[in-house]
Parts: sequence; structure tokens; C-alpha cells
Amino acid sequence: MIKRLLVANRGEIALRVIAACRELGIESVAIFSEPDRHARHVLAADRAVAVGPAAPSESYLNARAILDAARSSGADAVHPGYGFLSENADFAARCEQASVVFVGPPASVLRQLGSKIQARRLMHAAGVPVVPGETPTSQSDDGLAAALKRVGFPALVKAAAGGGGKGMRLVSSANEAAAAIQAARREALASFGDATLYVERLLERPRHIEVQIFGDVHGSIVHLFERDCSIQRRHQKVIEESPAPSIGPRLRDRLLSTAVRAASAAEYRNAGTVEFLVDQRAGSPEDAPFFFLEMNTRLQVEHPVTEQITGRDLVLAQLLVASGQPLPWLQNQILPRGCAIEARVYAEDPANDFLPQAGRVLLYREPKVPGIRIDSGVTEGDDVSVHYDPLIAKVIATAETRELTIARLAAALRAYPILGIRTNVAFLLRVIESDAFRTGNVDTAFLDTEGASWAHEEPADIPGHVRAALRAHEAKSDQVSVPDPWARSRSWRP
Repeated sequence: MIKRLLVANRGEIALRVIAACRELGIESVAIFSEPDRHARHVLAADRAVAVGPAAPSESYLNARAILDAARSSGADAVHPGYGFLSENADFAARCEQASVVFVGPPASVLRQLGSKIQARRLMHAAGVPVVPGETPTSQSDDGLAAALKRVGFPALVKAAAGGGGKGMRLVSSANEAAAAIQAARREALASFGDATLYVERLLERPRHIEVQIFGDVHGSIVHLFERDCSIQRRHQKVIEESPAPSIGPRLRDRLLSTAVRAASAAEYRNAGTVEFLVDQRAGSPEDAPFFFLEMNTRLQVEHPVTEQITGRDLVLAQLLVASGQPLPWLQNQILPRGCAIEARVYAEDPANDFLPQAGRVLLYREPKVPGIRIDSGVTEGDDVSVHYDPLIAKVIATAETRELTIARLAAALRAYPILGIRTNVAFLLRVIESDAFRTGNVDTAFLDTEGASWAHEEPADIPGHVRAALRAHEAKSDQVSVPDPWARSRSWRP
């Protein structure tokens, strides 16, 4: 069993892993950059090691510094969380060479699935449907333009090592091909150090459905049902839920069994997610075709949704499996219950093109609503840095029905005062209270089209209990001599 775990991450996911360590009696080691010296995850861990200055490339992405921290602290395992080095095959290989357990799939699996081209080939060989596309032998502009014509317009040119929408461009006609190819190549090289591109037919307005899978070193692979991640803004997920609305039982069974087949073909270990695009325009809720998009070889940001509907602790299972133990549950023991919806609260300004925000959190009150789980990484008085992802917290609502779950999530978001920085809380409220979301009639283009105008609407009135929290904050601020413009303001921006 793992004795001492170094958590190679920060924020809410680092806190989540540290909590799992505490349950298993594993000693936790946090790492931190200079601005994070007093961050919550540092204070929560049993010990902490500095790994560098603010820039991620010199701290949380610095593999050498992180492995040095593991050695100096005596850690026998590393949990990468998500983002940063979580899907970096070279980092996983260096952990293996240093006899440090990497909590995730082996480097060989990361390398194979990290290339979208190799992953597509593997899935095609395993009988998993993939989006029609082509990887031309010639990576020249002419070679890629010819492949686009063969695939047909509209199409996407995508980075082989891509993710999160980076290194991807839409091409609606042959006239747009050259500019799109060059832009995608530049971004792919800057983001991933790999300029290899491939082309893929565009599925217009699909649903984004992903399946949580889990494998162990003994050959067992199970699924933990699906999540609908269609509510996205510029290919970044904003709201996730399970079970996925508007898909029938037969389609769900096909998605789940196909995900297990995909994971088996990759000889997958630990937690992962198989992502699909469902072409809802081409079939009924039972018979719509779907296609493999990619496989995320790590714990997902939205894993709490699955934990809430299955009652299974995915992070705890990660640590057990990484220690060589079998999965703690069999497939027939994993049963869904009710509904769960997660909303991501970001420090960003929706009215200013969702510009990331930085500054001190002057007031922060998490809502106390039954059926609400909040995974957060900040507290009152913390500074939100410009150097890292602006995610403040994930608000997860759970209830017996989808209607009640939406109502609970809305109640929680209304009771969530945050002052000092702008957030997207009001925007999230408008999304989940829209008719399209309530009826499940959404797709991956929903926020970039119908939802665009909501970013400029004024916030709703402040509920009474939130006003009380603001008055308490103002009274506290009046007792200090340092002038605070927030203490004088009677307005509230969620």
C-alpha cells in the first residue's frame, strides 16, 4: 500500500486527493509555487515542498523539481490530479524509472492514447466507431487541404496531441483551408510542441457524452455510467450531469459497452474517461449514431457527478488500484441513483468576453443547501492568481429527479456571495434556468449561440440571507482602518 503520496497539483483537486489520503492513512505531501505558499492545499497536507516560482513551467509543470520533491520528502507515489502533468507520458515514465508509483495509467498507455491519431487507429481496430476523418501522409498545407476535400466540408483540422480545443480550426470551405491549417499548426506547436495535424468531419450540434471507466492491474475493467457534457463554451465544459437527458436505455447500453471495449483495447488501468459525440440529428434517442472522440487518461474535473450518482469514491479507488489492489467493486455492484449536476464557478467576467479575473477574495460564503456538495480551492482572503486556471469551485447538486436537482443547484448558486472578483455565478443561473436546459434540448454549440446574450444581463436581486452575509462583511470591514471600496458599496455582483 502507498505510504506517502506527493500531490503534484494545487487547488480543489489537491484538497480532494489529500482528503482521500487521510481516509486511507496515507501521509500527504503538497507541492507549491511561491504565490501558493499559504494556499489551502498546502495547509491541509501533512507536509509541503516548494517547487519553484509562479510560472507553471517552473513549478507545477517542472517534472524535475516535482520528482526532486518526491525524493526529498520520501514519497513513494505521485498523484497528478488533472491538468498540468496528469497526461504527460514522459513524466509518468520518469516516475516509473525513479521507482515512484504514478497514480494513473502506465506511460505506454498515456503515450498511445495521448496521440489522437494513434487513439483513432486503436479504436478503429477494436470496432469502436470513430468520426470520419483522415491523417494525410503529407503534413504540408497542400496535403492537409486535399484531405479536407476528401473528408468533405464542414470539417475540422485538429492537433494530433491536442485537447481543450487548442490546435483546432473549423474549415467551412476550400477557400478557408490554408489559413485554418497554418493557424492550427502554430497553436499546436506552441501548446503541445507537436505540429502534427489531422482532419475530421464536423458533426453539427452533437451531444457530448462521456463514460467513466476504471481498470486495475488484474485485468478488470468496469464502467460507472455516463455524463452529459454538452454545455460547453469554446470547447471548455461548464456544466455536466448524469444521467444524460434525452438518450434512451438502448443507446445508453451501447455507449457503456463500447466504452468498456475501448478501455479493454487500450489495456487501460486506473481512472479514465471515454468521450463520444452523439449525432442526435441522425437518429432517435435510442438509435442515434455515436463516435469516439478521445480518451482522457486521468481523473476528470467532473468526477464528483459520477461519485454522487454511484456512491463510489473514485479517488480512493485510484489509490487502491495504484497500490496493486483489485478494484473495490464489481460491475454488478455499481448502480446509479437519482441525478447529479455540476456547475463550474470561475473567476471570470462574462460581460467582458469571460476574461479571467485575478485579485483577493474579500468575501466568500459557500451555500448551505441540502443535497449540495462543493469542491473548492479558495477561501475568504485568498488571492486568485493570474498564473493558474481561474476555477474557484465546483457546485454539485444531487436529488431524486432532474427537476429537483436543477432547483437545488439554482438555490445554491443564488446563495453564493463572492466579493472582490467577478465570477460566472449569475451566468450559470441563467443557463440552468433556461427552457432549453430544463428540457434537455441542448448540444455542444448551445452556449456559443443561444447563450451568448446572457453574459451581458444584469444580476438578479440579492436574496435576504445573502444580504445578511454582505452586511456582516461590511460591519467587519468598518472595524479596520484600511479603506475598502467594497465595504462602502451596497451593490452585489455574483
